[in-house]
Amino acid sequence: MEDNSSKKGIGYSLLFVVAYLHALLPFSILYQLSDILFWGVYYLARYRRKLVRRNLKNAFPGKSQKQIVKLEKKFYHHLCDYFVETIKTLRLSDKEARRRMKFENPEIIDRLTADGKSCILSLGHYGNWEWVPSIGLYLQPGVKQGLIYKKLHSREFDELFLKIRSRFSPRPIEMRSVYRKMIRLQQGGEKMVVGFLTDQRPPRCLDQYWTTFLRQDTLVQTGMEKIAKLLECSIVYLDITKVKRGYYVGKFFVITADASKEPEFMIMERYMRKLEETVLREPAYYLWSHNRWKFTRPVVSPTPKTER
Repeated sequence: MEDNSSKKGIGYSLLFVVAYLHALLPFSILYQLSDILFWGVYYLARYRRKLVRRNLKNAFPGKSQKQIVKLEKKFYHHLCDYFVETIKTLRLSDKEARRRMKFENPEIIDRLTADGKSCILSLGHYGNWEWVPSIGLYLQPGVKQGLIYKKLHSREFDELFLKIRSRFSPRPIEMRSVYRKMIRLQQGGEKMVVGFLTDQRPPRCLDQYWTTFLRQDTLVQTGMEKIAKLLECSIVYLDITKVKRGYYVGKFFVITADASKEPEFMIMERYMRKLEETVLREPAYYLWSHNRWKFTRPVVSPTPKTER
């Protein structure tokens, strides 16, 4: 009988070797590969093209078909750039990371963590979110970095992406254990900056908070708000701008200095409004291939009047 675990180990080793060889290539070659990859993904595989076009049409009903197609192609070009940039992270030096992923005002985080409490970094799937962990290069000594992640279905790819995401030494925290881990770290006297990507679709049975996002009824994850309230964390939003190919700038905005003092869902509403501003500024760099608007907002029936 074959050892399944050893087969998976060999599979990961081969995947890692291919990714590592890819990461050794200079950016100039990688972007040529990205251009080739675009043709395969967009024209041959037609990866999620119907979903992407539907999302764009619903978000921008005023745009013509020609404008939608142009935006769609720009998105796929960026998606391929994101892929080659992410693998390149395996061999991205600290100096190169500082040059390509700049943070304008990290002193905001220093101020919010000065009292020993943790800070939650909220962001969306925009630009290259895999380079955001390089924020560790900007933090003051003593401030640790945490990264919330969801396990991928493929064990090999899950291990590879954990390796990539650990490049700048963030502490990986699996989504299902985030509250336990954060409270344990806080009780141990550690102050952290923990990144939350909370713009994707939650399960229908959870987080029943709806808002309007990009002109569409949108079900919102509220786990970040709940954890921040329980631990009395501050929350900042990271606004990312893609300056040019392979270069990004992040700027922090305070959502709240103390989540425990905020009304229910106010934090998530502020977050969604900031994310919407980011996306509308340059839509092509958002992750339109995610089935974000799968669910329909339930219609609440009026309460019948009671006869007297």
